[in-house]
Amino acid sequence: MLSVKGKFKQLRHFAGTAAAALALAACAGLPHGKAAAPASRQPLDRLTVVTPDAEHDVLAQLLAGEMALTRNDLKDASTRYDRAMAISDDPKVAQRAVELALAVHDEPAARRAIARWQALGAGTADLAQARAELALATGDTAGAREQLERLIGSGDPHAWRRFGRVLIGARDPAQAGQLLEALATPERLPAEPQAWLAMSELGDKLGRTRYAAMVAAAAVARFHDAETYAWAAQMKFKAGDRQGAAALLRQALARSPNDVRLRLSYASLLSQGGDYAAASRLLDKGPQSAETYALRAALAAQAHDRKAIAQLYAQLQRAPADVRESNAFLLGQLAEMQDRKDEALAWYDQVGDDDPHAFDADLRSAVILHAQGKVADAHALLEQLETAYLDQPEELRRAWQADAELYMREEHYLEAARAYDHALQVLPDDPGLLYGRGLAFAEAGKIDQAVADFRHLLKLRPNDVDASNALGYTLADAGRDLPEAKKLIEVARAAKPHDPAIADSWGWLQYRLGHLDEAARALRQAWNAAKDADVGVHLGEVLWKLGKRDDARHVFEQVRKLDPHNANLRETVQRLEP
Repeated sequence: MLSVKGKFKQLRHFAGTAAAALALAACAGLPHGKAAAPASRQPLDRLTVVTPDAEHDVLAQLLAGEMALTRNDLKDASTRYDRAMAISDDPKVAQRAVELALAVHDEPAARRAIARWQALGAGTADLAQARAELALATGDTAGAREQLERLIGSGDPHAWRRFGRVLIGARDPAQAGQLLEALATPERLPAEPQAWLAMSELGDKLGRTRYAAMVAAAAVARFHDAETYAWAAQMKFKAGDRQGAAALLRQALARSPNDVRLRLSYASLLSQGGDYAAASRLLDKGPQSAETYALRAALAAQAHDRKAIAQLYAQLQRAPADVRESNAFLLGQLAEMQDRKDEALAWYDQVGDDDPHAFDADLRSAVILHAQGKVADAHALLEQLETAYLDQPEELRRAWQADAELYMREEHYLEAARAYDHALQVLPDDPGLLYGRGLAFAEAGKIDQAVADFRHLLKLRPNDVDASNALGYTLADAGRDLPEAKKLIEVARAAKPHDPAIADSWGWLQYRLGHLDEAARALRQAWNAAKDADVGVHLGEVLWKLGKRDDARHVFEQVRKLDPHNANLRETVQRLEP
């Protein structure tokens, strides 16, 4: 498309060539050798095309301003609209100039634009809003109050919405809060509950908690509708008054019993208080949504209520096709909870690519495939995810981490470490990934690399108890730097005195130090607290060294029942009983 300037050039060129062609045609029509008589001037001879320069061309300035906006260059856009406003009679151009000047905090330009907008017929409310914003931007509280008073009294049907917009955009929240409390009083607010709720919410955002709660309570007393009760309940909850919040939500539900949002809010409050049964009863009846189904499933899982899980699964299976389709991911989760792995895979396969749970559905599918022994299929699916989500770092990290964890389950520790490497390239210094790779290196016998990862993690998070324990255990297991290992594990024990994993580390350190009785006591404590296979292997070895071989064999047999393929058990028994 030709630019405006190009069009003007083309028109001038057309006028000149047309005049020349007419002159030649006139000469050609005369008898040879006779001078041409003066010809009357043709219309095109008299054509004058006005070609304003870019500085005085409204369209050119507006186009340049819009181009600046596409580049997010607000300063240049403001300059362009400032020029356009000065030579345009369109009040919308002046309005845009005001908005941009305020956005870039250009006080002189804003004043010019407001004056021009007024001259072009801007309304009282428009001018009052703009002048209030300018006054707030320049710290003129008195001026802002005067203009906000004018805005409120303008009769504009959206005056209070505009009022809120001015204050929420203020650079100084304290100044905005002061004006809010002074002007948006219950005596002045209109007879519309939405305005009261909006002012209360604005007060909450500006840190005026007491004002927000006061307006919310006054709205309840005046309007008695479900929405005001719900907002007042939210204020009570934020203030730590759970009982008050629950009472208000009950009143809200009494007025609007089928409101899904209210039922969800009340059920969430009940569940946070540990009353899962009451929360479930509340959600079981009445209209259902994706959110109610999801919360019902979460409540059943928290309560370990397999019957409720089965009932919800059956209910969703009987639901209309569109409901099943929109809840395919939840159906997959419910199937998994019931150990119906093939059904879970089928549901996850039905989750659409545009569904927000698409990634999680594929991730869960990979875990299920791996549990079913389809190891190659699981890793292949994760490879596809790693390719598909290259531009989404968080999902990419989770895919690599899942890949690594599956390799850890297979005892392919170097492959796990490589997967963690890939994830750490996406999110360097991620604590969870560093911890995972450290464990993988330790299991693979790459002690130097494991120690390096755990040390780096402790530099990033000096108070990380798990990292302290992991480094201490790794050093103790390798029989090196035992004094440092002791300090690290003591720190972990002080933070988590009843943690079985830390008790295992302490017991294994005592074994390395030759304190067999202390080792046996610590490891017995850890084994009794949690029947972990590796803890049992450690306890069995210490008992063996104490000469209690029957006791050791008994523990080894218990470990074998827990984990028949445990590599540590196999290696330890072969070493003790070659």
